[in-house]
Amino acid sequence: MYFVLSKVLWFIAAPANFLVLATLAGALLAFTRWKLLGRWLALGGSGLLLLVGILPVGTLLILPLEQRFPPWRDDGTPFTGVIVLGGAPEPERSRGRGQLLVDEAAERLIAMADLARRYPDKPVIFTGGSGDLLNQADTEAAVVEQHVAELGVPPGRIQFEGKSRNTYENALFTRDVVKLQPGQRWLLVTSAYHMPRSVGLFRAAGYDVVPVPVDYRTVGQGDYRISWTVGEGLRRTEVATREWIGLIAERLLGHTRVLFPGALTADAAGRSGTRP
Repeated sequence: MYFVLSKVLWFIAAPANFLVLATLAGALLAFTRWKLLGRWLALGGSGLLLLVGILPVGTLLILPLEQRFPPWRDDGTPFTGVIVLGGAPEPERSRGRGQLLVDEAAERLIAMADLARRYPDKPVIFTGGSGDLLNQADTEAAVVEQHVAELGVPPGRIQFEGKSRNTYENALFTRDVVKLQPGQRWLLVTSAYHMPRSVGLFRAAGYDVVPVPVDYRTVGQGDYRISWTVGEGLRRTEVATREWIGLIAERLLGHTRVLFPGALTADAAGRSGTRP
């Protein structure tokens, strides 16, 4: 129910969708006795679409997420293995075209292949089912497993979890794959903007995780450039808005222990191996 409800509500709450719906509602109201309200609503909706798409709104929203954890460097501290979150593969298109097709989060798979080669003695787990509300048959895990050799990784080197539909389920279902035990320390690979929510969910599920952020969407602090296409700015705004809404929702649902997980927040000392 949580999965379905989150998809439906996000369709309405996504900034581009919300502003387009407001503009259309205003245009319709303009032909009724509330025509003044309709005109203002249509003008406001279309104007905000333009402003949010061009001004660095999305960058301002996404920078705090990407800056929350530093890039990972191997300092020699032992770790148990690597967990890579899905979100990059395009399962349905990959099946249709017969090759591995990925979206802009492809760095997650690049990092997976790199870590699998650099640490051949460490288990590497890819977790990702289907986040498609209407198609649960094509899973990310299945398509990555089918094409893993194309990433330069021998078949059988990666373990796969293919039932999870969101990050909350990534954390829960991966437990059965890794056989989580006290004292284990796992590298967690996902997009930098997605890392705070992911870390919060995995800590609450009992993991001691070390963030390995990849797939940065900004150049870092001070990146306040405007977007030269409205679509680019809207896309960045939607990515950031989704994460902030997700952080609030997961905290309200009790799936995380703090609102904005970080390296030094109260949940950082979560006990590995305990269930939420």
